[in-house]
Amino acid sequence: MNMIDPEAERKEILRYYRRLLRHAKPFLKDNDAKIIKKAFNTSVEAHKDMRRKSGEPYILHPLAVAQIAVEEIGLGTTSIVAALLHDVVEDTDMDVEEIEREFGPSVARIIEGLTKISGVFDYGTSQQAENFRKMLLTLSDDVRVILVKLADRLHNMRTLDSMPRHKQLKIASETMYLYAPLAHRLGLYAIKSELEDLYLKYTDTDTYKDISTKIRQTRSARGKFIKDFISPIEEELRRHGFKFNIKGRPKSIYSILKKIKKQNITFEEIYDLFAIRITLDVPLEHEKAACWQVYSIITDFYQPNPDRLRDWVNTPKANGYESLHTTVMSKSGQWVEVQIRTKRMDEIAERGYAAHWKYKSDGSGGESGLELWINKVRDMLENNTANALEFMDEFRKNLFVEEVFVFTPKGELLILPDRATALDFAFEIHSQIGLQCLGAKVNQKLVPLSFRLRNGDQVEILTSQKQKPNEEWLDYVVTSKARSRIKEYLREERKNKSEQGKVMLERRLSYLKVPETQGNLNKIMAFFNVPSVQDLHYRIATGHIDIKNIKEVIFTAQAERGASMLEPKTFDREVQKIRGVNSDMLVIGENTSNMAYKVASCCNPIPGDEVFGFETGGDGIEIHRTNCKKGIELMSNYGNRIIKAKWTDQKELAFLAGIRIKGTDRVGLVNDLTRIISNSLRVNMRSITIDSHDGIFEGNIMVFVNDTGHLDKLIQRMGKVTGVLTVERFD
Repeated sequence: MNMIDPEAERKEILRYYRRLLRHAKPFLKDNDAKIIKKAFNTSVEAHKDMRRKSGEPYILHPLAVAQIAVEEIGLGTTSIVAALLHDVVEDTDMDVEEIEREFGPSVARIIEGLTKISGVFDYGTSQQAENFRKMLLTLSDDVRVILVKLADRLHNMRTLDSMPRHKQLKIASETMYLYAPLAHRLGLYAIKSELEDLYLKYTDTDTYKDISTKIRQTRSARGKFIKDFISPIEEELRRHGFKFNIKGRPKSIYSILKKIKKQNITFEEIYDLFAIRITLDVPLEHEKAACWQVYSIITDFYQPNPDRLRDWVNTPKANGYESLHTTVMSKSGQWVEVQIRTKRMDEIAERGYAAHWKYKSDGSGGESGLELWINKVRDMLENNTANALEFMDEFRKNLFVEEVFVFTPKGELLILPDRATALDFAFEIHSQIGLQCLGAKVNQKLVPLSFRLRNGDQVEILTSQKQKPNEEWLDYVVTSKARSRIKEYLREERKNKSEQGKVMLERRLSYLKVPETQGNLNKIMAFFNVPSVQDLHYRIATGHIDIKNIKEVIFTAQAERGASMLEPKTFDREVQKIRGVNSDMLVIGENTSNMAYKVASCCNPIPGDEVFGFETGGDGIEIHRTNCKKGIELMSNYGNRIIKAKWTDQKELAFLAGIRIKGTDRVGLVNDLTRIISNSLRVNMRSITIDSHDGIFEGNIMVFVNDTGHLDKLIQRMGKVTGVLTVERFD
């Protein structure tokens, strides 16, 4: 172990601190520098004996978080102080009250929001979800809580290298599940893209390296292309006297991969690998006109794609994003996305919410889409009786939403999330109208509750006193307001019904002269296979259980099915019994008979894939690939049920994998492919479907292989067959 040089470390810490002050300087007021210094000293003292996993002094982390808050999000003194102190309460015996005395209520409130809840959680809830919910509660008072949290998370992701593998997966997944969508929603696009790229770097390292290498290799060709593309536009803009700045920027690695997967194309086939951004320097009142004028100049040179015009200048996105996007055809036959915006819009696009504050002091009033969203979140928090996990799920649905713009009969504009229905619209107007909604007229035509609204629809709601919500309504709504109101109603309804059922059951038992003891109730529940007393009452009231079927025989015959189904299976204890307390690595494949596991159908992992295990509660352990979509959700919500897992070497087991092939059709091709599969590698084929049209064929083949090495060999050999263009594995 190399010796630590305290003097060198002290210098390094001061270097970081001075850099922070340099960036903060422009906006510091009277006493700010003193307060920041005090926070810095408090933090140094609190963390003096602590080190990060990488071995460096812990204080460098709060400093880095503060730096991100200033430099990349554009926050001020309060946030710097909160960032410097954000781990103090958790790691030392200083408490929030002390911080409030020393640094004031705003800082204390932000830190309170960032401090994790400790303690014991009920089975079936998740500590992460509870902490997240708590953090959001503070969001509605002070959005800086989330912004500092994002800075903290970004620094953790940038330094994830020193973490153990299972921690990397958990942190990366949680980031992808929650924090990237949150950054998107708060308009922090640069941070969102970096979080997504880092997520990819740790969960699907090969793909990440592959794409970043390709981006590097094509850099110079791209540069030349961009130069040729923009030179005529530059000339024309100068001629019109515009002050502007043009730059090309490559897409993020994650968004390239998303495109490759979604459109099923190769890296080389992505046409808009980069976008060109034109930023204008014009006064506020000329912004719209200037953007459209530049649009018309560009389309004089290049033919635009009419389906790809996006006008967020007239109707900004909910997170305040404003810009005009068009995709045009270059002279070399490539599509290029061009973004036109002003300096003010650019700052809002890059810095999101923090930039809004900067421009809000102009006294223009009016709520931005973002504030409306934060109010919605507040509403959601106040009216949410669901458990934290349900809440998280709801919350995520609200993050990545595109919007539809619809109008009331009087012509007022309402903005609803994409896929919203007539029923959502009714609840948006008023809960009571929602609960009594019969149907709607959209553009004067009658439509059902489940009708999906489109941009520009005019909606009139029809109600009736007799209408009542039912379970099915939950399938018709996407807004959390509608969902929580419907659930609330159904809960009440259920409670009332259970009360009726309870009375019916009491009468029946007294008629049978059977005492109403817990033991007897358990017998009835076991007989009808009902999980709880309330359910039993409810089913009796609704007639699902015919009261006449409750007979003496239930109580006399020793019911075979005892009460065992009533206790939730204490899975954790079982696992400990089998695995021993410490062995936390699950090895899959060696006659793993003592541990029940199954391969998850969502991602079909095979030996050689990086995998993790997840304790399901019922079926033992499920094995997922580390880059599985569903896996992300599991890791971010139930980090404590994740088990490190790896495959052992084994030869005799076969796993199902899918291979997709494309190529030019010719006689005998299928024959060649199947021969390779069956002869060369003794692979069994389960199914093959090949579809051929206009001389091109596409095929999916399902084969049984031993592991990834085996599969790769097979893919290589198939790739060599004449006429085959691409061969790839699919989930």
